[in-house]
Amino acid sequence: MSAPIKETAPLPAGRPVAKVPVRPDGRRGEGTVLNVFSHGFLAVWALLIVLPLLWLVLSAFKTDAQIGGSAFGWPEHWSLEVFSRAWDKGIGDYFLNTVIVLVFSVPLTMLFGSMAAYVLARYRFWGNRLLYYFFVAGAMFPVFLALVPLFFMVKRLDMLNTYQGLILVYIAYSMPFTVFFMHAFFRTLPTAVFEAAILDGASHTRTFFQVMLPMAKPGLISVGIFNTLGQWNQFILPTVLMQPQSGSDPERYVLTQGLIQLQQQQGYASDLPVLFAGVTIAMIPMLVVYLSFQRQVQAGLTSATLK
Repeated sequence: MSAPIKETAPLPAGRPVAKVPVRPDGRRGEGTVLNVFSHGFLAVWALLIVLPLLWLVLSAFKTDAQIGGSAFGWPEHWSLEVFSRAWDKGIGDYFLNTVIVLVFSVPLTMLFGSMAAYVLARYRFWGNRLLYYFFVAGAMFPVFLALVPLFFMVKRLDMLNTYQGLILVYIAYSMPFTVFFMHAFFRTLPTAVFEAAILDGASHTRTFFQVMLPMAKPGLISVGIFNTLGQWNQFILPTVLMQPQSGSDPERYVLTQGLIQLQQQQGYASDLPVLFAGVTIAMIPMLVVYLSFQRQVQAGLTSATLK
């Protein structure tokens, strides 16, 4: 059994110093070992993330010969011409299609998910828990199990290879996580503010949009970033739902599909710098979004615990 911890004697007045726990055997600083280990682990983790990204961006400025040679060599010529070439080969159209889908899918996911989470968190009615667990179960449902019925359902609605069809599917598959996250956040908001708004004559709709929703801004930003990342990088759903149905049906590929198409179109005429440039173009917006809102994401993830 470890010996009890006792505090050091306080220093004279006028020199306020925090008391450091000291064991009778004189051992101290055990937390230093843990800090060194945790910081070392984080440093290794950062290298595992940064180095592949750096290699990816640098490869876009290399030639095929340089890419096939030394993987750690620096480009001999720095030129943005390869990005223009990748944009002209279809990345621009794929980028535009992805933006069109996300401009509608992410805000609608946030709106419907927040409304459902708010009702489940703040109102008590029969079936409340059942509906909540229904949404939670949806987050554990693999998308692969529903691809075949989903395809025929969207086909019956005549929405294959359409923006609105993919938008509705993205909303449906993003709702479970959004409801789960926002439900926990709405439960932490003070009930007194809600009751004061009702006593002042505000309707339930006005209370939600003008009082409770602004208070949930950190959580909205956090789950919004996660939904944006998930929908931007989605591959299996657009591959199934965004395929031309006839010769006259135009291609509406999103970025994840477009990068595969770009690789297949090259055939034996290898142009790896264009492929790396396309991946870089697809990656940069998400890096900008996350780096711009990283503080809000951290605040949203921790505020529910601290309140």
